[in-house]
Amino acid sequence: MAIKAVLMDIEGVLGPLSFLEETLVPHTRERLGAFIAAHGEEDEEIEAALDEAGRLMGGFSLKSHEAEALLLRWMKQGRKPTPLKIIQGRIWQEGYAAGAFKAEIYDDAGPSLAAWKTQGLRLFSFSSSSELAQKLWLSSAGSDAESLLDGFFDTRMGQKVEEEAYKAIAQEIGIAPAQILVLSENVDELDAAASAGLATVRIARAGGEGGRHPAAADLASVILP
Repeated sequence: MAIKAVLMDIEGVLGPLSFLEETLVPHTRERLGAFIAAHGEEDEEIEAALDEAGRLMGGFSLKSHEAEALLLRWMKQGRKPTPLKIIQGRIWQEGYAAGAFKAEIYDDAGPSLAAWKTQGLRLFSFSSSSELAQKLWLSSAGSDAESLLDGFFDTRMGQKVEEEAYKAIAQEIGIAPAQILVLSENVDELDAAASAGLATVRIARAGGEGGRHPAAADLASVILP
């Protein structure tokens, strides 16, 4: 069955994972407390995110220092609940605007997306980072990548290691799972996508195998099934 859409991660696929781990995450830790104090009671989106964080912990109303401690603990544990991702995205938005950092994307990303677009493929991203954070990453890098994507999905669709998230995305974009190609560097995510019936390719920029998934060294090397 011919591929009609490509669903790809940002981190490790379009841009280096190191930018997230070495720049964005430390910036969040540094700014989190001050950000919650400044926006937690006067910004509807942040207030709603903090309320949701409290609900996830059993319905508690979190004070500012409690919310900061909870989100930092989630980050340390590698957890990716939507409230955390919303707040991270907003913190990063301030960082980009202040010129604290500028994102990178791989040299092959823009040309590959443009070539797939020319072939008539629909292009989507699916990241644990919020939709806002994804758009900021791509626009900050100064490429055309953001404009080439037809849509951005985040943890509101589910976690990336959950089969149901990929089924939900397929339903949302109206394309049969078998006609969607998922690109990720994470084998667990690809396993979930494959279980949902989607085609998969592991982007192995640092080398390595793809397990039960085909592997490609970069986007330019991807062979569409």
